[in-house]
Amino acid sequence: MLETRVATPADAKLITHHRHRMFVDAGRPDNQVLEVMSRNFEPWVAKAIENGKYIGWLTSDGDRVVAGAGLMIHDWAPHPLDPRSAHRGYLLNVYVEPEYRRRKLASHLIERALAEARHRRIRVVSLHSTEAAHRLYESNGFRSTNEMFYVEPVEP
Repeated sequence: MLETRVATPADAKLITHHRHRMFVDAGRPDNQVLEVMSRNFEPWVAKAIENGKYIGWLTSDGDRVVAGAGLMIHDWAPHPLDPRSAHRGYLLNVYVEPEYRRRKLASHLIERALAEARHRRIRVVSLHSTEAAHRLYESNGFRSTNEMFYVEPVEP
């Protein structure tokens, strides 16, 4: 039986593993850059959960965690899309173990994250998606925007 629970700081290692696998499954090389990211992400996510800046959900099948997702809460200037709030949500780390995919686990976790955003009166939740996942997010109410970003090259 599948059950979903809220993540705790003690889940940081597992969330980090999901994040790492998410990037590998999306086509990134499993290399030193991802190792450095994982080493830095684990303490970051533990602290963010403690501080209430990251809310995560984990779905288990018995003793095995098979899916997870997180919602980061950002301080954000009031904006025409949300003129009253000083926060914005960011959906991340949506990951489902390969043998559990296509069972709507990701959609269930996305719904949890959006419900949390509504509870906090946050109207704008953004994310970054692979091409393969666009339909999943669109079916959950997300739409493409004009966002662009600049990234400095990273040294391993």
